[in-house]
Amino acid sequence: MAIPLTEQRSWIRLLEQCGIGCAVIAALTFICYKLQFPIATVGFIYLLAIVVASLVYGIWQAILISLVALSCLNFFFIPPKWSFAVADERDWIALVSFQVCALVVSRLSSREQKMARDANYQRIQMKKLYELSRGILLFDLHQPPGLQLVHLIRRIFLADDVAIFDANLARLDHEGHWSTEEQQIAKTAYLADTNEDDREIYTTQRVIRSGSTAIGAIAIRGEIDPLIANSIASLAAIALERHRSYEKESRAESAQQAEQLRVAVLDSLAHAFKTPLTAICTASSGLLEMGTLDETGLELAELIDEESIALNQLCTRLLQTAKLETSSVTLRTEPVVMSNLVKDVVSGLSTALEGHPIELAIEEQDTPLQADRELLKMILTQYLDNAAKYSAPETPIGIAVRESKSELLLSVCNRGSVIQMQDRERVFERFYRGAEARKHVPGTGVGLSIVKKAVEAHRGHVWVISTEEEGTTFFLSMPKLQAGGC
Repeated sequence: MAIPLTEQRSWIRLLEQCGIGCAVIAALTFICYKLQFPIATVGFIYLLAIVVASLVYGIWQAILISLVALSCLNFFFIPPKWSFAVADERDWIALVSFQVCALVVSRLSSREQKMARDANYQRIQMKKLYELSRGILLFDLHQPPGLQLVHLIRRIFLADDVAIFDANLARLDHEGHWSTEEQQIAKTAYLADTNEDDREIYTTQRVIRSGSTAIGAIAIRGEIDPLIANSIASLAAIALERHRSYEKESRAESAQQAEQLRVAVLDSLAHAFKTPLTAICTASSGLLEMGTLDETGLELAELIDEESIALNQLCTRLLQTAKLETSSVTLRTEPVVMSNLVKDVVSGLSTALEGHPIELAIEEQDTPLQADRELLKMILTQYLDNAAKYSAPETPIGIAVRESKSELLLSVCNRGSVIQMQDRERVFERFYRGAEARKHVPGTGVGLSIVKKAVEAHRGHVWVISTEEEGTTFFLSMPKLQAGGC
C-alpha cells in the first residue's frame, strides 16, 4: 500500500531536522576540539544543543542528536582519543551521566513544549469554534442553512472539502472538490447512523443530532481533530434546529394571519348576506300570507321561503363561528336547567324531527348549570339536526343528560351510517365532511365546528362514538360551575 503524501512529508521533515542537529553537533565538536575545551565544558555545550533541539524539533530528534553528541564526546574528548574505547571507569560514569541528563532534560523540555503546543492548539481551536458559533448566529434564516454552514466551516477550519446533509429539508450541500460519489458521504453517514474517522483519506463523518434524534450528518476532509469534529457537529445541529424553529414560527404566524383574515371575511360576508336575506324572507312570507298566488306561484314562494331560511341559518352559524374564534369571547352565563332547555329545543325542531321518535333519559339536576343559554341551545340544535339528517327513517333519536359532582354530560344518539374511525376527530373541523356524508346528505361542515368552539368556550369537550351495533352518539361534557366568561 502506498504511503500517503502527508506521511511522506513528515518523514522527510524528520530526517531534515535530524540532519541539521547532527551538523550542529559536528560544528560544535570541531570548535571545541580546536580550542581544546575541557570535557566538562564540551558536555555542557552538547547538553545545551540537545535542549535547544528538543525545544525546536521534539523528543525523538533530541534523542538521536544526544546519541551523536555522546559518540563525539567519547571519540574526540575522552582518552584514548580517536577511539570509542574508554580507559578510565570514571569516564564511563561521566558518559552515562551525560546521556541520562540529556535524556531527562530533553524529556522535560519536550513535555513542556508539547503542553505549550497543546494549549496553543486548544486556544486556536476554541477561537475557531467561537467564530463558527458567532457566524451561525448571523445566518440568513430565510435561506437553507446547509450551504451557509459548509462555506463557513471550510473557511474557518481550512478544510479541503465539506458536505452537510439536512434531513429536515432532504437537502445535501457541499463545497470543495468532492467527486460525485463522495458527495453522498454525509447522506450515507446519516442513513447508517455512524460516526467515522478515516485517517487514510483524512475524512471525518459525524451524525448531527438534536437530543437523541438524528437530523442530518456532516463530512469533512482535512486535518480535523475528532473532538473538534464533535463540536462542529453540535454547532451544526444548533444551526439546523434554529432554521427549523424559524420555519415553524413563520408557518404558524402565516397560518394565524390567514385565520384572522378568514374570520374577518366570514364575519363581513355573513353580515352582508343578512340584510338581503331578511328582505327575501319578508317578501316570501308576505306573498304566502296574501293568498293571491296560484298553485305554481305558491310552490315557488314556499321554495324561496324555505331556502332563504336555510341561508339565513347558515349566515347565523358563520357569524357564530367568527365570534367564537375571536380572542375576546364573552359568555353571557345564567342558570340553565338542562331538562327544560332540551324540551324547548325538541319542541322548536318538531318539523325537522318529524318521523323520529324522541327518547329522553334526563336526570333531574340538583342545581342549574351556569352557562350561556343561547350557545347551549345552538349546540343541542346542531346535534339534533345532524341526528335527524344522518339517521335512517323512522328510527328513534335518544337524548340523555347525566351529571356528576363536577360536570354535566349530554349525549344525542341516532341510528344511521357509521362514522369511520379516521373521521371521528375530524368531523369537528371546519368544512370537513366524511366521504359517506358527502355522498348522501347535503351540508357545509360548519355546524360541528361551531359546536366544538362553543363547548371549548365553556371549557368543555366534545367527542363521538359510532358503531354498527350501538349507532352514532355525539357527546359533550361541561364543568358545572363557570366563572362567567372566557
